Amino acid sequence: MPALRELTHLPVIVDPSHAAGRDEIVHALCRGAHGVGADGVIVEMHPQREQALSDKRQALTPHQFAAITSELQGQEVR
Repeated sequence: MPALRELTHLPVIVDPSHAAGRDEIVHALCRGAHGVGADGVIVEMHPQREQALSDKRQALTPHQFAAITSELQGQEVR
């Protein structure tokens, strides 16, 4: 991230869904991206993941998505 900051003025967005390939580690990668100063993350979410036509293994459930976004915004999800 620091090297990218030196090379561009553009926002740096991280794609943890594709990097992980499985939903159970997307949350940790989002935390890492946030911790190193990424401007944002792109994650895959599907309301009925088992019916997704592609990338269902890395797609988050709505609850997983809410937990990640709330944590990164400094809020708690119940």
